[in-house]
Amino acid sequence: MLGDILLINDMHKEAAQTICEKVMADRETKEERYRYVVGISGESGSGKSELAHALGTSLKQKHVRVKVIHTDNYYKIQPLLREEWRRNKGFDKIGIDEYDWVKIRKTLRDFKEEQECVITCIDLIPEQVDKLITDFSKIDLLIVDGLYAINAKEIDMKVFIDLTYHETKINQIIRMKEALTDFRLGILEHEHQALISLKSQAHLVVDKTYQVVTMEEHLKDAY
Repeated sequence: MLGDILLINDMHKEAAQTICEKVMADRETKEERYRYVVGISGESGSGKSELAHALGTSLKQKHVRVKVIHTDNYYKIQPLLREEWRRNKGFDKIGIDEYDWVKIRKTLRDFKEEQECVITCIDLIPEQVDKLITDFSKIDLLIVDGLYAINAKEIDMKVFIDLTYHETKINQIIRMKEALTDFRLGILEHEHQALISLKSQAHLVVDKTYQVVTMEEHLKDAY
């Protein structure tokens, strides 16, 4: 999203380097021109965009041409209308179905087929929906980040950041996308519940100390 504030630090870079190595190894098992997609999901303030951009930089250093897209650009309801829509519809409508999955899957299909694609892009300052044109034939690997990004079946490596909105409150305050009102906290809680259902799909988990582990290792540590 245009106008987003990124707070990239060493923990993002180190996690990105670990993920990069795993992605490169997995790509080696694919056919030569395979179109690889990484997905990164997590709650608000967990560092999805920071990790995505740090991963993109790590892959670029390995001579992989990377593009990052943000699924938060694919909400069905535009930013200026979203709060009113949520207040009218109620908290029960908050979740995975707020994304326009038809458009997301078209973007992923265009990447897989090396097509030119029109991508939705939110400019956060005027809260305006813009459109960008990208030529996916020049891109080797796509990184998709967002709350529910790993829900897309086309993703090859699914990464879940295991931090709740309670644990990332300071990052939310610094980035200040939305004021932390009672209504906003209600939204964060419903997003949290929706994300719980996606966690099991992940191949890699970024734990609370920002260490990258496999889902199998994560489950073993939990017991």
